[in-house]
Amino acid sequence: MMKKTAILLMAFLLTLSLCAQVRLANIFSDNMVLQAHRPIKIWGYAPVGENVKVVVDEQVKTVVSDEMGKWQLLFPPMDYGKDVKVKVVGRQNEIELENVLIGDVWLCSGQSNMAMTVNGEGGQVYNYKVEESKANYPGIRSFKVIPSVSVKSGVDVDGRWEVCSPETVSNFSAVAYFFAREIHQKRGIPIGIINSSWGGTDIETWMSMDSFQLLPDLFTSKYNNAKVEDIGIILENNEEKRKAFESVVENDIGEKEKWYAPEFNSESWEFMSQPQEWGSTPLASFDGVVWFRYQFMVLEEDANQAGVLSLGKVDDNDVTWINGIRIGETKGAGVDRYYQIPQGVLKKGANVIAIKVADVIRAGGLTGKEENLYIETTGGKYSLVGEWQYKISAETKDLHYEDVTPNLYYGLLYNAMIDPLKDFAIKGVIWYQGENNAGQAYNYRTLFPTLIKDWRSKWGYDFPFYWVQLASFMPKAEIPPAADSWAELREAQTLTLSAKNTGQAITTDIGDANDIHPRNKQDVGKRLACIALHKDYGMTDIIYSGPTYKSMTLQNNRIIITFDNIASGLKVMNKYGYIEGFTIAGADQNFIWAKAYLEGKDKVVVYSDKIKAPVAVRYCWSINPDVNLFNSADLPAAPFRTDNWKISTEY
Repeated sequence: MMKKTAILLMAFLLTLSLCAQVRLANIFSDNMVLQAHRPIKIWGYAPVGENVKVVVDEQVKTVVSDEMGKWQLLFPPMDYGKDVKVKVVGRQNEIELENVLIGDVWLCSGQSNMAMTVNGEGGQVYNYKVEESKANYPGIRSFKVIPSVSVKSGVDVDGRWEVCSPETVSNFSAVAYFFAREIHQKRGIPIGIINSSWGGTDIETWMSMDSFQLLPDLFTSKYNNAKVEDIGIILENNEEKRKAFESVVENDIGEKEKWYAPEFNSESWEFMSQPQEWGSTPLASFDGVVWFRYQFMVLEEDANQAGVLSLGKVDDNDVTWINGIRIGETKGAGVDRYYQIPQGVLKKGANVIAIKVADVIRAGGLTGKEENLYIETTGGKYSLVGEWQYKISAETKDLHYEDVTPNLYYGLLYNAMIDPLKDFAIKGVIWYQGENNAGQAYNYRTLFPTLIKDWRSKWGYDFPFYWVQLASFMPKAEIPPAADSWAELREAQTLTLSAKNTGQAITTDIGDANDIHPRNKQDVGKRLACIALHKDYGMTDIIYSGPTYKSMTLQNNRIIITFDNIASGLKVMNKYGYIEGFTIAGADQNFIWAKAYLEGKDKVVVYSDKIKAPVAVRYCWSINPDVNLFNSADLPAAPFRTDNWKISTEY
């Protein structure tokens, strides 16, 4: 008994000792980059009333921690440099950071296409093995913010700075890394990238709560009168049940017995039509783990081909296999599942897909739409709608918890993943988000510039803000769409260029019809970097924009479009000189495919023999447009339309 008491006493004293120590906010660590030419804020925590001394290079300052145990000091701006001394001294301990650089820090945020790493989360970039082997850039550093949500501001981030090397780069945001590499190679200065991103997230969750609340009611109505206080209570009560639930899922008998194997005998399983939420099935009151299996046939020409699996939304979590090969896993009921199928997985004839669905509470199952349940290769598309087999593997009725996803309420990711960084000086922001807000494009016209203004106000200065326009995705349209949610979202992004100190990288030419996460992140990062190099690093000879719409004139039955940003002139990436992607309409607003050709250095003539009196033209107005119009710098023309006709239900 005395021995046990002594151990408990030692543990208590150790806890007291740790609480009495001075510490830095988590954004400060070995290998970090501090922003050059901006005042440097250093902050952290200590016992109330503690005298804290901080040394930055040769500058020494002291401060007393406040009644909340927080402290902060401001140091003068510094020029680019390396091996800067950062030391913090308290009464009981001191901290000395090593390998600190002064350079440019870029905050890199958005959803899954920003979260996608060089080799890991979200997929693999082209030539990832070569990219990894060559990633010897000690002047590039990355800080990955560990994803989390919070109902209030004032929390800290979790993460650490890493030096870019062949051993570490695989976990860097691919877009952010290729952006940083281009600037570092061109300018030779240290570059820090802070990757604060989360896949499948709406823009609203990245906005501060106070900024969002100033918007009209039509924006807040999206949350169906949810209360942030209720979400806070849910978060507090969840942890114990979450761990127990996850233990059940992890030790699931289905995985132990390999229910995902194509040779597994599932003859005794029940049948259920898919997709459907299982509330109207024998699983109506069930919460736990259910396995689904489905056999589908693949033609010989599609065997061994790479492809994409679309499941739509799954409630709540899933792990998915095809022919016994695990191809994807996602947590969260509000997230569409798109999984890349590696080459060699699909085979001629019968194939088996198996999905382990873990439902926490209430609705469950494959809850998406029929049109979103399919497998697609470069040659064919296979619907997976039909009668699936299913079997329960574990019930968790006493382990209910509310899975608070980032999209449940506005501001949850801002509070947890952006607000803690607002005192850390940055050069600017690069942003890749919008897929989740397609379908709300008209609202995005307000939301996106509001977010930019919001973040700038929190940092206290108008830093550069550059973004990626949505890449191409899904099958190409056979007939011109009257409305297209991705085209409208791209238009909203383009309209945001009216905000000062902004820029946009066009990527409609480097998307992937079969993958919402295109693997060519090299060109994405480079195009963003070209904007920064031109606007922020004095390299004005670098062309950073493709052709953009300037004006139109009507000449008989033809419309002549004049472009800006042509560099040395327009060009067509087609040996026949045919320009693709244009549609044309008369007063009836019915668009059809158009013919188009170059005229001079900056003009395109658009026409159709079927329309004698055209009034409007659209270019690249679809989710996956044909793109072969570029400028001399090999940058693609930006999508546009000359009409202002109402095309969205949100007008």
